[in-house]
Amino acid sequence: MNKFRNLKGSLILCLASLIWGLAFVAQSDAADKVPPLLFNSLRSFIGALFLLILLLIRSRTSEHPLIPKAPADRKTTLTGGLLCGLFLTVSVNLQQFGITYYPDGVAAEARAGFLTALYVILVPLISVFLGKKIGLPILFSVAIAMVGIWFLCFSDGMGGIYLGDVLVFLCAISFSLHILTIDRYVDAVGGVNLSFWQFLVCGIFSAILSLIFEEAVWQNILAAAPQILYLGIFSSGIAYTLQIIGQRYAEPTVASLSMSLESVFAALGGWIISGNSLSLFELMGCGLVFCAIILAQIPFSKNERRKIKKQ
Repeated sequence: MNKFRNLKGSLILCLASLIWGLAFVAQSDAADKVPPLLFNSLRSFIGALFLLILLLIRSRTSEHPLIPKAPADRKTTLTGGLLCGLFLTVSVNLQQFGITYYPDGVAAEARAGFLTALYVILVPLISVFLGKKIGLPILFSVAIAMVGIWFLCFSDGMGGIYLGDVLVFLCAISFSLHILTIDRYVDAVGGVNLSFWQFLVCGIFSAILSLIFEEAVWQNILAAAPQILYLGIFSSGIAYTLQIIGQRYAEPTVASLSMSLESVFAALGGWIISGNSLSLFELMGCGLVFCAIILAQIPFSKNERRKIKKQ
């Protein structure tokens, strides 16, 4: 996969990261009003509905029908949607539970953002076990990105391990598998199709679990409606679709690096929206992560440079 495709995919994924970064504030606000499973079921159904409308509008020109007629294609679509949806269900609920279980006074958004971004390391590690080769420039980019995220989120130290940390770390493992599963099915199923099916699956499973383990308070749901709508339409419907489309062009490791900018945008969003100023260490962290993304796009080997000249 050449560097131009990686760059195109990275730009798409950076836009998704911007939406996700701003969503951390909404998630934290909603955690005080709506239980995690119910919250994620509502946002997933809204995202699925948004995508269904989009699919119906473009159905005549789409190469990938929502339900293919050929049995083999239909099996691939449903299998990909189910697997991506299951990993997404586990990921978003572990993340939301983790944010909910942080004690008062702890910077839940920063810790959750850092630990979620550990998929930057986990994706290439898991890829190695799957037989994929990872070049030294990519590994160097991963190292720079992780140092940057550390400066951004933990320049004052860890300060102890909480239950929320454990849950969000498990979320990072699940998100890593989610990224690799998308990479496996996106070309065969289609980006918007795969996104629709994964959110429908996530909404169904989260709703079932919510009915069993949680109690809905409609006044609280109405109070959290702006956050739910933002996460449903923008974070779920638009950003996750951008993730799937971006991964059609970017290699899994480069994709995970681009999506690590979520932490940077979360910090910048807090600075612009909430008025939280960035320290020198936090600014250094932002700069390092951006440098890591740029480094991942540079063709170092002669073969890579020849491929680009031929484009």
